[in-house]
Amino acid sequence: MTKKSVRARLRAGRGAMSVFDVEGAAANLAEWMYRLPIQLDEGATVACYLPLDAEPGSDAMLDALTDQGYRVLVPVVPEGPPQPLHWAVYDTSGPLVTGRWGISAPASPALGPEALREAKAVFVPALAVARDGARLGRGGGYYDRSLPGSTAVLIAVVYDAELVDELPVEPTDIPMTWALTPQAGFTRLDG
Repeated sequence: MTKKSVRARLRAGRGAMSVFDVEGAAANLAEWMYRLPIQLDEGATVACYLPLDAEPGSDAMLDALTDQGYRVLVPVVPEGPPQPLHWAVYDTSGPLVTGRWGISAPASPALGPEALREAKAVFVPALAVARDGARLGRGGGYYDRSLPGSTAVLIAVVYDAELVDELPVEPTDIPMTWALTPQAGFTRLDG
């Protein structure tokens, strides 16, 4: 089992999903934002993401977090070779712009990579996550470069079938603390 072969299989599975399935999953994930498995103070910083293509979720996830009084950061992919992500503050009424690789981000000024240090929880997009905390991303390594040293609770967001028993891992892979899936909600990982 190689990361490349697993990614290909997972991408094919996402590509076969109907619009109805993707939108239903996104609505469920937004509802789960109101039932976080950790206690956060009002005004706490939470990092999340705006999904690309068939990634699980929607801006409704971010809206739900903002609705609870959290400050929400969204990743901004910097130009150049893979490096730590930059971040921008999400505003439910603020405009979004299309950034690098078609990824949406707030039009507000980008903060540097150090802004992530303020986050108490980080919702991380993934193609799959294993029960031991291993996460499989798209392959660019942006999150693995951004998360070292973070004290935040790390939550991989995947579809239910993408919470698996095992995944190939490398020493640079950052383990997740929780998985969030549309049907099962939050699952504590063993990593």
